[in-house]
Amino acid sequence: MQACGRKVSKNKLIVITGPTASGKSALAVDVAARLGTEVISADSRQIYKGIPIVTAVPSEEERRGVRHHLLEVLPLDSYYSASEFERDALGILDSLFSRAGIAVVCGGSMMYVDALCNGIDEIPTVPEEIRRGLMAEWDERGDGWLLSELRRIDPRHYEKVDRRNMKRVFHAVEVCLTAGCPYSSLLTGMRRERPFDIVKICLAGSRDALFERINRRVEMMVSSGLEEEARRVSHLRHLNSLNTVGLKEMFMYFDGVLGREEAVARIQKNTRVYAKKQITWHKRDESMVRLDFTDSVPVNAERILNISEVIS
Repeated sequence: MQACGRKVSKNKLIVITGPTASGKSALAVDVAARLGTEVISADSRQIYKGIPIVTAVPSEEERRGVRHHLLEVLPLDSYYSASEFERDALGILDSLFSRAGIAVVCGGSMMYVDALCNGIDEIPTVPEEIRRGLMAEWDERGDGWLLSELRRIDPRHYEKVDRRNMKRVFHAVEVCLTAGCPYSSLLTGMRRERPFDIVKICLAGSRDALFERINRRVEMMVSSGLEEEARRVSHLRHLNSLNTVGLKEMFMYFDGVLGREEAVARIQKNTRVYAKKQITWHKRDESMVRLDFTDSVPVNAERILNISEVIS
């Protein structure tokens, strides 16, 4: 198998991850272009249509002709999970490997990256009637009720779950209702062997430099039309796809809870908090090769191509 003049001895997946605003997208495009392959997005929000500014979807110009998969493909009211990402990404990889022998995955959604690299436990498919019924009851009774339901039917998982992430709480409850047993009893934590090599690259570096990048990115989003984008979807704010940093604060501004400048500052702060969570998650994975995000894209791209596990 050949990729731009470099011989690839075995099917390989290059995963480029890192905290928000660390430059993952540009690096993934450069690496994929050099290898003559394509990019699979591992971003739980970029998969939705209609919110490209707040989710920092790379523009056509930024993609430089490199095809991207799982980017802006779902309507805002669609449900999507890490297990569905695993299924879809593996199917795309089969096609890419048959053509190029190598592929690039790029994204900062930690659950998605883990699902693809390590596998995810077999969870029953939730029937649509259960999902719709639970969603309607959640809309009527609120977050407190949903949390109390999880505590009642699966107290073990209730103690472990991020109770501020209502998407995960909802998923745990719907699985309990579907399986007829606690969600926690289905979680084995067993890793799956993949029939391809995986090289994980994590962009890392100074927190001060990262936080400055985050602040500038938010300012650029605002100047690019973040407020207008948020107004276009504000009537759909009950959807989980819009439960994201950047939109939540804008909705609070529209409701008069925050002033405009305060909303922008809150977006910057909450994005920094999210980046800290990503950094903590990445530190647990000792298999990641860490590159300094302040180095240039071409320099880091060449480093990736020269890692012996990637190119032989």
